[in-house]
Parts: sequence; C-alpha cells; structure tokens
Amino acid sequence: MTLRRRALRWGALVNSEQRQDVQESVNKLIAAGCEVLLGGEADLSAAGAFFPPTLLYCSQPDETPAVHAIEAFGPVATLMPYRDRQHALTLARAGGGSLAGTLVTASGELAREFILGAARAHGRIQILNEASSVESTGHGSPLPQLVHGGPGRAGGGEELGGLRSVKHYMQRTAVQGSPTMLATIGQQWVHGAQVNEDRIHPFRKYFEEIQPGDSLLTPRRTLTEADIVNFACLSGDHFYAHMDKIAAAESIFGERVVHGYFLISAAAGLFVDAGVGPVIANYGMENLRFIEPVKPGDTIQVRLTCKRKTVKRQRSADEKATGVVEWAVEIFNQHQQAVALYSILTLVARQQGDFPA
Repeated sequence: MTLRRRALRWGALVNSEQRQDVQESVNKLIAAGCEVLLGGEADLSAAGAFFPPTLLYCSQPDETPAVHAIEAFGPVATLMPYRDRQHALTLARAGGGSLAGTLVTASGELAREFILGAARAHGRIQILNEASSVESTGHGSPLPQLVHGGPGRAGGGEELGGLRSVKHYMQRTAVQGSPTMLATIGQQWVHGAQVNEDRIHPFRKYFEEIQPGDSLLTPRRTLTEADIVNFACLSGDHFYAHMDKIAAAESIFGERVVHGYFLISAAAGLFVDAGVGPVIANYGMENLRFIEPVKPGDTIQVRLTCKRKTVKRQRSADEKATGVVEWAVEIFNQHQQAVALYSILTLVARQQGDFPA
C-alpha cells in the first residue's frame, strides 16, 4: 500500500513525551488485535517529535472495546468494517464522546440519517463531498465560526475556543430602565426612547455629527390607484392583490392593496435628502416587516431615526473615510398605525480619517 503526496509535509508532535504516549497507545491497539497497515512504529531515538502516519485495521470492532476506548492523539487512524448503516452508526457512537466526525458521501439523505443518528456523540460532524472537498479544512480543524468541543470524554461540552469563548470571560448583566436611559447607556437608540429633531436633515450630517436618536418626521403622502398601476407597469409585478379588483375583494385584504416594495420606495422618497452631501450610498436593508396593508386613499408618514453607528476602518490613506449608520424606519398610516418597520444602512463620509492628513 502506498499513500504519499510528494508535496505534503508532515509536522511533528508537541514534544518527545507526546510521541512516546502515541507509541504506547498504538502498541495497546496492536496488542488488542489491530493489524498495522501503515506505519505503527516511531524512531524514538530520532531528533524531533515525529511520528509516522499510521493506519490500523480492526476486523472485529464489536468484540474489541480497546479500539473505541483508546485514542492515540496523533496521526493514527483505525479502519473498521460495518455490516449496514445502523451498524456504522453504532460504531460512530461507541467512542464515549468525540470532538469531530467526518462522513464522506454525495447523498444528502444519507448525511441527514447520519447526523440524526450520530450527532449526539460528536461535537462537530463534517460532511465531505465533491463540492466541499476542495476547500475542506480537514477533520476537526478548529475554526472560529464553529463550536469546538464534544460530549462525554471529548470535553463534556464546548471548549474555550472560537469566537464564543470570549463569553466565558465576560459577565452578563441585565440592565433595567426607561428606553431613553437604556439608549444613553448602550449608545444605541431603542424603540420608545426619546428622539432628537432639529432643522438640519440627518442626511446633511457627517458621520461624526450624527448621534443615536437623531430623527426626522417626514411630510405625509396619500397613495392612489394610479400609484399602484404605475408601479406594477414599471416593476412588472402584477400580483392579483394589487391589480385584480375582483380577486382582491375575495382575498384577506378585501380590496386592492399597495405593493409592499412601492411602499418602501415611497417612504424613501419622503425621507431622502436629494442633494449632494455626506451620505454616499444605501448600504442595505434589514429586518423588513409589513404589518398593516395600505390601500388606495391611505396616507403614509415616515419616522427615520439613527439607531447605531459603526466606523469602517480605512485600508489606505487614499480610501475615503466612512462609517455605516443604521437607521430605524417606521412607516405609519393616517390612523398612526405602523404599516412597515425595517432598518436601512447608509454609508456616510467621515470628517476625520484613520491616517494623518
């Protein structure tokens, strides 16, 4: 058997003591009945804590408890035959807790069956197929986006690794107070907190000048059937609830309603300042919810409020200094009922950059 990639370099273990521990574990597995297919013995007198890639074979995994109980913690793997899928799942769960498991399959249904049957015994399961193999980080490689740790002897839960480990060093404290007080403490506007209005449109302010709670209440606009028809022709959205008077009358709305996305566009027309200014671009929209239908003849009004700010780091002195401002948008009808809630993100110029002028 030849398993070699000439471009591959094999690293050392932590130290010679670990190499000795791995060798002792391999010896125990061999004594328990495992057959050596590759490697199996290190040169303990050689410089460096290197251990050869080792592949063992256990022909009777059900009758060999050592193969499930002994973990070599080195470049060692053991092949075990299985009779069917259920037997494979039984073997996969037999280790008493595992940091990671890998299933190589092109079948999504098989992967689902394996996950449902074996997930409780593993901290992570990697599904490897043709699509993921090129970018695979390998079996059990620590990744900051993923939980690292496993049940049972694999650690009894999540290890202190990855982004979530930071929370283990932090104290979670609930703060109780009025919305305005919470907004001041958290430097982030929350619904119900006091807003700040002045004669300067928020879109005329630079990033440093905008503060959470800065707000604009727009003029009103009455929406008509002509608006619905024009938007349908412009967008191509002729959904029956907007365009078919008879069908719309039998719907949950009882009559034709305004397109939701026209409502968003009309709201932007109310709160956007059209002139050249610090606002550079619309950066995105989040958490959109339509709450009440808007019908022909309804009047809308918008409140735009700065929720939070985030500085964007300059990558070079030539790059424009900017920040992202998140705005809470509330659209009301003539009855002061909220008809839509969402957040928009704007890219706003900064007066001061990260590099000396």
